[in-house]
Amino acid sequence: MFLSRVFTLYPEYFPGYLSKGLFGKSKGKEWDLETVNIRDYALDKHKTVDDTPYGGGNGMIMKADVLANSLDANIKAKEKTLYLSPRGKVFNSKLAREFSSEKTINLICGHFEGVDERILESRDIEEISIGDFILSGGEVAAFVVTDSILRFIPGILGNINSSRDESFENGLLEYPQFTKPQVWEEKKVPNVLISGDHAKIKDWRLSQSEAITRDRRPDLWQKYKKN
Repeated sequence: MFLSRVFTLYPEYFPGYLSKGLFGKSKGKEWDLETVNIRDYALDKHKTVDDTPYGGGNGMIMKADVLANSLDANIKAKEKTLYLSPRGKVFNSKLAREFSSEKTINLICGHFEGVDERILESRDIEEISIGDFILSGGEVAAFVVTDSILRFIPGILGNINSSRDESFENGLLEYPQFTKPQVWEEKKVPNVLISGDHAKIKDWRLSQSEAITRDRRPDLWQKYKKN
């Protein structure tokens, strides 16, 4: 069973929407979620988890000793640990699939201006970013990473092919989708999709994916052409 263990100052945020739908039905069976309150490992009566940065600067820094206490008390040997940070490697579908093969993923939710660099160096922590923007904390990123990983865990999605047909899985953005009614506001479903010719449908979907990717994500399109 896959485990997502989240280190956070706000454990009450979880499991949130991950307790609903297909994720909720499979929770406790194919996967589970555990939270660790970093503040519980503070060393003083005030439960202090941050302090001012050496060298000056704005904001506060999460203390290495407090964070280390929380990690060391909960993480087992060889478990992968990720710090959710805007300066990390950009998270994508390829990484999600890779991480889904792990038994446990530990996710550290940062706050303030970040964490003491020494904790990252001493505990073999990999930095992961969900995009080029700043959030008030790592909890939203923890949801994003966990959600994406869970889609690759066998038994969670109703249809095993669902994750295979989505954007990025073949290097392209997903093709357009349609459902009933066949005509809506005078707009018709493309004839090829109701033709019953599966080969033509497959070709149409590929051509649509290629056109959308070329137009909206030229970076992905260039990688796709090289492969």
